[in-house]
Amino acid sequence: MVQSLNSKADVVEKAVYHHGLSTYGKLMVGDKAFEFYGDNVNHYLQIPWNKVSKIIASLYFKGKCIPRYAVQTVDGKMYIFSSKEPKKVLRACRNHIGASNIVRSLTFFQVLKRNIKRAIKANK
Repeated sequence: MVQSLNSKADVVEKAVYHHGLSTYGKLMVGDKAFEFYGDNVNHYLQIPWNKVSKIIASLYFKGKCIPRYAVQTVDGKMYIFSSKEPKKVLRACRNHIGASNIVRSLTFFQVLKRNIKRAIKANK
């Protein structure tokens, strides 16, 4: 059995970890780490708060719906999650990493515009 890094849990929520195949389990936001424990004992993820660079949230309908959010580490790795109440999870994370480190993801048109600019710049 895996030992938790947290001594106190702020939020415990049912969640899905998206990595090719989806893994169902519990997400724990605590005082020392962001943790995910899958239904299978071998699937777990523990990210200490000093290793979290930022959290990127996908927003739909002007922020009314948050289907997914990603935790980006200092190493540049991305871990994508979804949960039943993402606002509760993001508010708990805000207390540990600060509000400036929780950002919106780019929209489809922003990504398209960025790629067109890069393609034009590469052809010059």
